[in-house]
Amino acid sequence: MADSRVALATAAHPDDVEFMMAGTLALLADAGYECHIFTIGNGNCGTASHTHEEIIRIRGQEGHDAAAVIGATYHNGLVNDIEIFYEPELLRQVTAIVRQIQPEIVLTQSPQDYMEDHQNSCRLTVSACFTRGMRNWITHPWVEPTLQDVFLYHCQPYGCIGPLREQILPAIVVDVTDKIDVKEEMLRRHASQKEWLDVSQGKDAYLVAMREGCEIMGQMAPKPVKYGEGFRQHLHVGHSAKDEDRLSTVLGDRVQRL
Repeated sequence: MADSRVALATAAHPDDVEFMMAGTLALLADAGYECHIFTIGNGNCGTASHTHEEIIRIRGQEGHDAAAVIGATYHNGLVNDIEIFYEPELLRQVTAIVRQIQPEIVLTQSPQDYMEDHQNSCRLTVSACFTRGMRNWITHPWVEPTLQDVFLYHCQPYGCIGPLREQILPAIVVDVTDKIDVKEEMLRRHASQKEWLDVSQGKDAYLVAMREGCEIMGQMAPKPVKYGEGFRQHLHVGHSAKDEDRLSTVLGDRVQRL
């Protein structure tokens, strides 16, 4: 399998990547990676005031604006929120995006999370990476299969807790202290969510929660850092010819294994 210098972060909704993975993606951009953000859902349920059409347009533009902070490319959602199901047609579309991008490093959500959209987005991403090279898996639209190695990582679920209240610990912690302000700026670009959450949860609550989560993750590292992002690496079988922690290879001492 061939190598590439492309990184992809996938998630269910616009702002999910920024909340849980953007610091690591920003570090990969600094390391010379071509970076992409792809949300499978279009964010249509993230509003208490806008119409369906308005919020899809607004959140799509916010996704592009946030990605631009680190020079990344944003890929618009394919389906409505709460309609992210693990089913063949959507998998064909997600696989087409993965084949177009040809990522080497993929960051995605946890297989265990509090919301079905998050879990299903994870499953779709894993299967899209697995089927990227299968000629007889027909994508919509059709994109030629690709055979690059893929190193796949799952970010932590919110609060490091699964849907059955089980604790989920990371296998590695990435030091994102130098990128916490960049991560916050990316999250701020999702202004529609700030307005909504300011009303429902208190002013800047989501920005505070993001920093607090990164502080907790940073303290989990063997040598604690101020801000961290946690990940578990997916088994390499079917994704890469070699079993390697590519994030550690690329980011060096910024990555600590628990």
